[in-house]
Amino acid sequence: MLEQITRIFSPADWIAFGVFVAGWSGYSYYADRAARSERGLRGVTAQARLDWARQMVARENRITDAALTGNLMTSVSFYANTTIYIIAGLMAVAGTLDQLIRFTQDLPFAKQTTKSILEAKLFLMVAIFVFAYFKFTWALRQYNFLSILIGGAPSHQANAAALEVHAQKFAALNTLAGDEFNRGIRAYYFGFAALAWFVSPVIFIGVTVLILAVLYRRDFRSQTLAALRR
Repeated sequence: MLEQITRIFSPADWIAFGVFVAGWSGYSYYADRAARSERGLRGVTAQARLDWARQMVARENRITDAALTGNLMTSVSFYANTTIYIIAGLMAVAGTLDQLIRFTQDLPFAKQTTKSILEAKLFLMVAIFVFAYFKFTWALRQYNFLSILIGGAPSHQANAAALEVHAQKFAALNTLAGDEFNRGIRAYYFGFAALAWFVSPVIFIGVTVLILAVLYRRDFRSQTLAALRR
């Protein structure tokens, strides 16, 4: 099976796929775990979540915090449901590959392709959105746990040490859920890059680089980040 997959792709396809995998995995590490990430949107929003947590434990009435958490859950749930429809749509496309071949042949710069190549590329698209679905659903579960922490928060009149411990726990879980949601959104971006592979490996590389530039600018050079830092 592996030998068959190796044969159906050209060297240009393998280079493009390598750039895609290296770009996605490399940027994910850079934005999520490298020291640089603390100076980007992730680090700034993590601090904002800690500020929120400290305000939450100091409040007598936490209805506002429960409502905010519910709003986050609604947003994640929307993406999870949308991802299911995308996966279903991709599976439906798998049954119409002959028409897809005719369509791509009419596109300018499109490379001549076979059914086996299209099946492999379509599998990549499905795998990307399945990955996104798992990230969204795990984020949703974590936000459920976050609502439990709101319900189980100590009284605002408890000692400062107990309140700080709970605030740190709340902020850490909130950040973990936000990170998973961001990874799901990032999969959407790279899903668009993978879509370009249906046209040609050169365009696939170009769109992958463009996606990396867009993500970097938004995470580390955007006006949103500058506003949050003020």
